[in-house]
Amino acid sequence: MTPARPLVIIPTYNEAGNLEPIVGRLRLAVPTAEVLVADDNSPDGTGAIADRLSQADAQVHVLHREAKQGLGAAYLAGFDWGLRRDYDALVQMDADGSHQPEQLPNLLAALDYADMVKGSRWMRGGTVVNWSRQRELLSRAANIWVQMAMDLPVHDSTGGFNAYRATILGRLDLGAVDTRGYGFQVDMTRRVLEAGGVVAEVPIEFQERISGESKMSGSIIQEALISTAKWGAGRRWQEVKILHGMLFDKVKSLAVRPQAGAQ
Repeated sequence: MTPARPLVIIPTYNEAGNLEPIVGRLRLAVPTAEVLVADDNSPDGTGAIADRLSQADAQVHVLHREAKQGLGAAYLAGFDWGLRRDYDALVQMDADGSHQPEQLPNLLAALDYADMVKGSRWMRGGTVVNWSRQRELLSRAANIWVQMAMDLPVHDSTGGFNAYRATILGRLDLGAVDTRGYGFQVDMTRRVLEAGGVVAEVPIEFQERISGESKMSGSIIQEALISTAKWGAGRRWQEVKILHGMLFDKVKSLAVRPQAGAQ
């Protein structure tokens, strides 16, 4: 059934102009949801805004982190915070408005039959708004690369609007996750699948941020490319070992099979 007590984790770094509107929209869109703002010691006062929102609304919480350590580290800290407080679903959502809170009910509803639900820009019905053609091609190419390297059965493996059942997160070794940006989204998807979880996608409209600066960098993109190549190679090696074992067993069984007519 649809989670009754979801926690939406919103990592922030210099999102003073975006945080209050996005939290307000979220609380209207899903009144049962609670919010955890994970702020990486933003110098623009985002943490103070989060504290003010928390004081005014008991369903808004703040996790102050000492320094900017990357998107993946912020989400992992949020997962740990939420799992220790027994929320039944945990959601990843950006602070800049690119992930629209009004679409969150669709993700939560899909948790009726899935362990992880990804908001997808690149499946039928998904769209992007205010993106250049170059950026769209880059994102599509990145997802094609992941599909080729890893055979992940999803259209938008790099998308960051994701909902999880707490039960599946509890089965993962989250301490082993060390990726930060796009690679973190791919890493979590593959880990859920490898743990036997069901991953579903629902179409979303992704909107480019209106204010503030994107946190994406060349180093994060490079990390994602290297990580997916490594994970893909590891998966192929496991497949080779399984095939080798099956062939070895077959040859051994043929070698010991009695010959026709033998006494």
